[in-house]
Amino acid sequence: MSAEAWDLETTRRTTADDIFEKLRADIVSLNLPPGTKLSEAEVARKFDVSRQPVREAFIRLGNMKLLRIQPQRATIVRRISRSEILESRFIRTAVETEIMRLACERYDPAHEKRFKSNLKQQKAAVAAGDTDRFNNLDYAFHRLICEAAGCDFAFKTIAENKFYVDRLCMLSLSSKAGQQEVYEDHVGIFERLSAGDEAGLIAITRLHLSRLNETLDYAEKQHPAYFED
Repeated sequence: MSAEAWDLETTRRTTADDIFEKLRADIVSLNLPPGTKLSEAEVARKFDVSRQPVREAFIRLGNMKLLRIQPQRATIVRRISRSEILESRFIRTAVETEIMRLACERYDPAHEKRFKSNLKQQKAAVAAGDTDRFNNLDYAFHRLICEAAGCDFAFKTIAENKFYVDRLCMLSLSSKAGQQEVYEDHVGIFERLSAGDEAGLIAITRLHLSRLNETLDYAEKQHPAYFED
């Protein structure tokens, strides 16, 4: 995922930030698949920097459970943990259902233009098979809901938990069928939100997030080497 979809920082970017973003994007896109060994020295040479910003980026990625940092041994891109995926989904479901309730209560028709623009772009990304673009628009859509609820701060929690499952989602969203399913869920979410249908909105949100079970089962079957449990 690009920095465009996660631009929450207003402070000046540092070299460590740039390295962190590039490595995270490569991990999420599976350009650096689970199990890949990374060396501070090699990454520093690649970016033509000292090892300090690389170390900082590694620590941040380790805290996000995307890298396994082993003292005196190679740092490894973490394999995907089914249990941690389900824990992240639980947290996200709890937060998003409350956000949806508030968004429904506080919805202002003034938000409609931005939602429709986002959905139009999602539809175009599906047609073009542009996975990266679609993924960015997915983040933007959920951020719009937080804004509609008056809870911009909650997007950080949603995004942090979404980041962890992005690699899994990439295996699903790489197909037009997977993107189309997510897009149709988003259309349904917006329709219920704009109609003030709180019960329907929460129900479709739970359905939307429950699709992770199918994706997880498929990914484990097709790519067993990507998983650690």
